[in-house]
Amino acid sequence: MNVVGMEEKTGDKETAYAYTPGLKVKRNMVLRRARMLPVPGDVLVKEGQETDFDTVVASMQIPGDPHIVKAALLLRVEPEEVPKYMTKKLGEEVKEGEVIAQYIAFFGLIKRFVNSPITGVIENIGASGWVTVRTPPVPVEVRAYLSGSVVEVFPRVGVTIEASAAFVQGIFGMGGENHGELTFLVDSPEDALTAEKIGPEHEGKIIVGGSLITLEAFRKAVEERVAGVVVGGFDGVDLTAMLGYEMGVAITGEEELSTTLMVTEGFGNMSMSTRTFSLLKQFEGRTACINGATQIRAGVIRPEVIIPHEESREEEALEELSYGMTPGTPVRIIREPDFGHLGKVVGLPVELQLVETESSVRVVEVELEDGRRVVVPRANIEIIEI
Repeated sequence: MNVVGMEEKTGDKETAYAYTPGLKVKRNMVLRRARMLPVPGDVLVKEGQETDFDTVVASMQIPGDPHIVKAALLLRVEPEEVPKYMTKKLGEEVKEGEVIAQYIAFFGLIKRFVNSPITGVIENIGASGWVTVRTPPVPVEVRAYLSGSVVEVFPRVGVTIEASAAFVQGIFGMGGENHGELTFLVDSPEDALTAEKIGPEHEGKIIVGGSLITLEAFRKAVEERVAGVVVGGFDGVDLTAMLGYEMGVAITGEEELSTTLMVTEGFGNMSMSTRTFSLLKQFEGRTACINGATQIRAGVIRPEVIIPHEESREEEALEELSYGMTPGTPVRIIREPDFGHLGKVVGLPVELQLVETESSVRVVEVELEDGRRVVVPRANIEIIEI
């Protein structure tokens, strides 16, 4: 179980422009990830210590589930008599089906037994004649996720890991944290990722496609134990077919999927952004980490691919976020009818304009990559940081 927080170092620049959070596609930046236990436990690393993706930085044990056995009722004795018929002592380990208490009378003609319903430990022999057997504690480990270094330690709670890395966010994802070698299976961002391109040699790797991954191909990726898939688009109907239920707008990332999926552009056959494709291509063969967790409501969470590297660590190794829109700012439209299209800002009208919902809102004029110019509410776009 991993509880992941996120912190990015940025400047404190202020601007008069409206801020629209956007997808980040960055070659060099310093990322921090807080790795926290759900309840207090043990921190296993020290400040300044280097970490790999699989380094266990903190651990704890969650108490097992208690199971109540009505021993007095099963033995047909008085509650206070149960202790003398116990064959197992308080604190002793037992296996499922093992006899923990027995009543034998009349030279063995009457035999009554109480069997443990689970494998666990005798935790309590109560005055009410009930015996409590608890399952073994469940170990919980929090791994570093990032290959970097420990920059903060929170005693008994967790740590913060810092790394210089390339960073790519997606628009939607599924599945939890994984890592593996970044491997391209297509030649261009327009190419679809099909099942025949995926084989046993891709086990444990993060494979990159182009415009679309088919349902058959994703199932093949799961079958071949691929660590992660990064593609431009995925069909919404295929998503429902794969999960067995219709995905809502709640947070993703907890699905029981061994293969993590990150979609960079949107639903449907959508070519991956050339900028994203080119950046990932630069790091082909490197080990990256991927997380499909997504939340599109308040407290936005984006799926991500992180590629730690030390190629460029500028002073304090920071890159500032873009805090506003100006003409030329690259953006993506995140609502229909032009959902997923990329473009750049060419106009920021000051006056409020009436939209289809009959609301008066601030708008932005965007020139799309296909040359069209559209006017959309500012809330319907996101900045793409490069």
